[in-house]
Amino acid sequence: MALEEFEKEQPNQRDKNYIRMRSMMDFGMGTLWTGMGVFLFFSKQFKSGLELRYDDGTLKVFGAVCAAYGLFRIYRGIKKNYLKER
Repeated sequence: MALEEFEKEQPNQRDKNYIRMRSMMDFGMGTLWTGMGVFLFFSKQFKSGLELRYDDGTLKVFGAVCAAYGLFRIYRGIKKNYLKER
């Protein structure tokens, strides 16, 4: 069997369930990470007490990093490229 034929092969039911589970987990975790990033970025407006302990710039940088990672997880959940070779 050639490599091209193997790539065109349809995934079995177990692989489909794994892809679906990973995709849902990536959507959920991406949403949580993005929400945490937004919360940290706008922590002054939420009056959470973090703005008293940490510098405003630190919270904004960490919030932006969390939001970027969350968006990456959502993107990875959309692509569903889990079982393919790199």
